[in-house]
Amino acid sequence: MNNLTDGIKVNLDNPEMLEKLYRDDRKGFRSAFDKLYPDIAGSGTARFWKARLEFDNKPEIMKAFTLSEITTVVAICLVTAFLIKIPSLFRLGFSDEIYYTKNAAIIVFFGLTLYTLKAAAITETRKIIITAAAFLIPALYVNLLPPDGTGASVNLAYIHLPLLMWVVYGIVFTGYDYKNLDKRMWFIRYNGDLAIIYALIAIAGGILTAITISLFSSIGLNIGEFYMRNIVIAGAAAAPVVGSFIIEKYPNLLSKTAPLIAGIFSPLVLITLIVFLVTIVITGKDPYNDRGFLLTFNIMLLGVMGIIIFSVSETSVLKDQKFNSLILLILSIITIMTDLIALSAIFYRLGEYGLTPNRLAVLVSNILVLANLVLIMIDLFRINLKKKEFRIVEMTVSKFLPVYLAWIIIVIFGFPVIFGLK
Repeated sequence: MNNLTDGIKVNLDNPEMLEKLYRDDRKGFRSAFDKLYPDIAGSGTARFWKARLEFDNKPEIMKAFTLSEITTVVAICLVTAFLIKIPSLFRLGFSDEIYYTKNAAIIVFFGLTLYTLKAAAITETRKIIITAAAFLIPALYVNLLPPDGTGASVNLAYIHLPLLMWVVYGIVFTGYDYKNLDKRMWFIRYNGDLAIIYALIAIAGGILTAITISLFSSIGLNIGEFYMRNIVIAGAAAAPVVGSFIIEKYPNLLSKTAPLIAGIFSPLVLITLIVFLVTIVITGKDPYNDRGFLLTFNIMLLGVMGIIIFSVSETSVLKDQKFNSLILLILSIITIMTDLIALSAIFYRLGEYGLTPNRLAVLVSNILVLANLVLIMIDLFRINLKKKEFRIVEMTVSKFLPVYLAWIIIVIFGFPVIFGLK
């Protein structure tokens, strides 16, 4: 017990290690934390864990929601739904599609950030002003860009905008302690949980939509278009807030599910990637001259990179990491080989057809992904063959995030200027 108490105290600023201590011995952790709490009550992390551990004797799924919690979630969902439905409420002078392209990501992450501010009880004026500016400036900027979005540099700004807003949300989620590498990794892991919850909500929502439309059709009312334009779109935008509430209310709900999914997906992605590369050779597909195939190739590469990062974040909390570590090492090696093929095709097209915003964006993105993958591969090699702790690869992933952020900012705010909105 003393060791556990000391472990909690020493790792108070290390959320990953606290989570590991908790999952290894939940009962002992609760007991040790209760004894230690009076000495650490001034810490924000301690208050978070106290709120998390204060469960009543009922099964977790039976815990009741308070009126305040329900009111908060409903209010933020309504704000999010209102913002996403602005094209239906006001005449904007351009199509709904353009509005969603420009603003959907801002609105979704704004809802998530509002909920985080409320859940974390962040009331400091300075932090609220900074957060508001972080949403207002991109919103004003992106809506001042040409509404037709025909320029490649403008389209690239739209594509990268969700990533920028995700980073802003992440900064708020970490309590503005964005330099803390452990909290960055904690945020990545949280996003994996949120993606799983969102998928479940989407499946349930899809079933409800089908039943509702079918019921009204049975009495001669075709509400399909109305339901999709008004209910589904608003629900899709607000669902992440509901997902965040579920995770906060039931923090243990995905403690085993997410690592399990990561453990299943990594081998499947590895097999799929190998089959894909073999198929390219057999079919003679050419990424050098087939622009559409090269685009698909790069999207696949980014998806695999996302799976690797997600798997790294979830594998770190498993007791037995050997199998997943080996799979991730092999996957990172094959992904590097894939990235090198993509890079060679991009350089070839640059030589043949010249520099364009799209080619420059894809080139630099692939170089960044390659650099990150090499660092991850080296760490995984050290973990598998030199018995290093899995934490080293987590730190590598966390340290590289600002590099991606810098490039995202350049694409969003620099490309339209550099290429003259072309």
